[in-house]
Amino acid sequence: MSRLEELIAELCPDGVEYKKLGEIATISRGGNLQKKDFRSEGVPCIHYGQIYTRYGLFADRTFTFISEECAKKQKLACLNDIVMAVTSENIEDICKCVAWLGNEAVAVSGHTAIIHHSQNTKYLTYYFHTEMFAAQKRKLVHGTKVMEVTPDTLNTVVIPVPPLPVQREIVRILDNFSERTAELTEQLTAELTARRKQYEYYRDKLLTFDVLGGGGK
Repeated sequence: MSRLEELIAELCPDGVEYKKLGEIATISRGGNLQKKDFRSEGVPCIHYGQIYTRYGLFADRTFTFISEECAKKQKLACLNDIVMAVTSENIEDICKCVAWLGNEAVAVSGHTAIIHHSQNTKYLTYYFHTEMFAAQKRKLVHGTKVMEVTPDTLNTVVIPVPPLPVQREIVRILDNFSERTAELTEQLTAELTARRKQYEYYRDKLLTFDVLGGGGK
């Protein structure tokens, strides 16, 4: 029996409890910062568009900043809050999210939901990228060209909520898989680069011929 199975048997003898997100979290809307507010330094900020393109599942630092004056008017996410993009042009990207693991509060743009909760933040973030969540998300989406899920409707999403020790063990397993996948990807990328250089070397060598000199018969 694995450690996870042992924990579930010990702590969830009657099965894992499911709860609505609104029972374990408070959800608020992001602020109104825009790209024109970006600065090279200052208060860290996350723009909803960056969640699609620049962030992975977790972050402890930002790519952009805003002035302290601008930050006073913004909504902030704190350590372990989850920032979710709730507007997108396609169904796949909507509700992508990033867990904020930085010690400093971060300003958050509009078109987002800030999820403040009492659970393991990595556990919830992993869940928000599962097919189980995606199936529920698709029922909440409205709009055609621009799709949206309102922060209020996220309260109805149902989530398995095992005890925290079980959540931590699940996170440990998934983190391990993620690390191994990243290592393998790096190795394969290096191998691919080496093979490409080898191919280019032999291509040029095999297709380059000495020009015959002289004009003899």
